[in-house]
Amino acid sequence: MKKFRAFQIDNKQEKISTRFCDLELDDLSEGDTIIKVTHSTINYKDALAATGKGKILRKFPLIGGIDLSGVIVNTSSTSLKKGDTVVVNGCGLSEVRDGGYTEYARMPAELIVKLPENIDCHKAMQIGTAGYTAALAIHQMELNGQHPEKGPILVSGATGGVGSIAIDMLAKKGYEVIALTGKKDQADFLHSIGANEILIRQDLDCGKRPLEKAKWGGAIDNLGGDVLSWLMKTTRYGGNIASIGLAASHKLETTVMPLILRAVNLLGINSVDTPKELRKIVWQRIGTDLLPKNLETIAPNHIEFDELPDQFNNFIEGNIRGRLVVKIQ
Repeated sequence: MKKFRAFQIDNKQEKISTRFCDLELDDLSEGDTIIKVTHSTINYKDALAATGKGKILRKFPLIGGIDLSGVIVNTSSTSLKKGDTVVVNGCGLSEVRDGGYTEYARMPAELIVKLPENIDCHKAMQIGTAGYTAALAIHQMELNGQHPEKGPILVSGATGGVGSIAIDMLAKKGYEVIALTGKKDQADFLHSIGANEILIRQDLDCGKRPLEKAKWGGAIDNLGGDVLSWLMKTTRYGGNIASIGLAASHKLETTVMPLILRAVNLLGINSVDTPKELRKIVWQRIGTDLLPKNLETIAPNHIEFDELPDQFNNFIEGNIRGRLVVKIQ
């Protein structure tokens, strides 16, 4: 195979650098399957990695991109075949192994999931790790007894990738959805994708008591910190809070009272290390009852591969709403 293009992240003298480079298959992380990558995407984590504003990569150099979709061109696995349309998300991509910003990827079969028939490569990246994380959170909440009759679900970080797709999925499932956002000008967008009510984060009174008035049937939290503490104090009996991010803070100051007196469940959501069987179940749900209705509203835009480096700071600065797909080839 001739050389192909990839976007590589390196660390030289404690300074992050990025570049497009020409590679061969032998330059890639080990694996038994070759994928012709057609699409990837940019997540907040990708932006942190490429700008050096977060310590994401644990080895250097690596190809960036925690998501990819494409078509298998060669495999020694008995569970996959040439021509399968597949997705790889999380799984240590752009952390300990090469990621999705490349024309060809080499992956172990156990990381690869075949896409449902109604999801093509472009749609898979409109969903991406963000949508997968939202679906995983809802799946785990429902396994733990969550249902619409328990009350409204609050989604924090509502205009982000996870938040916006979570709102869409929850609304489709019949949940009343409350969107918490710091962007007052995005109310119309949030209503259009399924939010019933908008709360503005700057107006939030988190209270000082161990328990506040119980309002929410559950929550999906992207923020951590004071907001997660407040959610624990204000969730109804038996409600589930899926903690999926720490965009505001990694700290959590709370008491055990919500856990004991209201039986509130705090669920940790790890989309990187999900076992393959659970990963397959969640992607199948994304293709059925959790298939987003408003992807063209949430992720209407794509960029060409060459435009990739110009977008990372927009994510860091919070200028991106929803999802952005990267067309690799």
